[in-house]
Amino acid sequence: MIVDCGVYADGERQDLPKDPETVAQAIDDHGECFGWVGLHEPSDAEMRRVQRLFDLHELAVEDALKAHQRPKVERFGDALVVVLRTLWYVEEGDAVETGQLSVFIGPRYVVTVRHGKGGELATTRQKLEERASMLGHGPAAVLWAICDEVVDGYETVAESVEVDVDEIESSVFSPDRTSDAERIYRLKREVLEMRRAVLPLREPMEQFAHGVPGINPRAAPFFRDVADHVSRVADQTESIDTLLSSALGAHLARVSVQQNDDMRRISAWVAIAAVPTMLAGIYGMNFDNMPELTWHYGYYGVLLLMAAVCFTMYRFFRKVGWL
Repeated sequence: MIVDCGVYADGERQDLPKDPETVAQAIDDHGECFGWVGLHEPSDAEMRRVQRLFDLHELAVEDALKAHQRPKVERFGDALVVVLRTLWYVEEGDAVETGQLSVFIGPRYVVTVRHGKGGELATTRQKLEERASMLGHGPAAVLWAICDEVVDGYETVAESVEVDVDEIESSVFSPDRTSDAERIYRLKREVLEMRRAVLPLREPMEQFAHGVPGINPRAAPFFRDVADHVSRVADQTESIDTLLSSALGAHLARVSVQQNDDMRRISAWVAIAAVPTMLAGIYGMNFDNMPELTWHYGYYGVLLLMAAVCFTMYRFFRKVGWL
């Protein structure tokens, strides 16, 4: 649906009806203003309506309707299309959910198409409208504000995932027996989603920071700040992935050691149980000519012998750490 429409001139929002036709008409009539149309999961008819009003490229419109695009920057004539992946964290299940945000930047217009619950732009629009000096940079200011908000969302998600990594590390190296492999693998998949969103943005943000055609050069310093944040989150994401790989390796090594300890304990008890089994087997063969068969204290002697040998073996296995 169409969420909001606004026309801005001299850093101020104009008091006009909130519909795409009004925005398109205003930027045609007023040479010093620009318009911003925001859509959230639009239908095909709504998207085609906006496409006709602002002459958006067909291929870019198709990408905006399909929320499975890789982050990228494309140029179509005098317009830019920036595709961003939005991220938000869901505490239940340690999940990182993803969405898509497509930004069409023209000389006098901005069209944003959002998919998913993340990347909400109402707050971004409100903050930007309170800064007339920023809005004076035109559509470039809107692109900067959107990129800054999206990257701030990346940092929030990375901090939440780091908390989960700390919990996993504490669990892996705790004295209790734990089963952390499934959670580690699940988090590694979520980190993969983060990498797909963050890493492709490094190069485009660097380009914006050094100036590109169609973006007001006065906005370049602001994009340098965003590029710095993207680099920091990218490094943070790589560190998280490395920590998870190390935690998984440590967990598997610990499981292997625990299994070896279990096998040693089992082997020790089997060895202890073998002694009375052997003695009972020998005296259970029922041969006529066997020593000590007629000894009055033979039964008690054999029991005592079993107990003495078993106790000796038990002390030995305890000494060598098998029990």
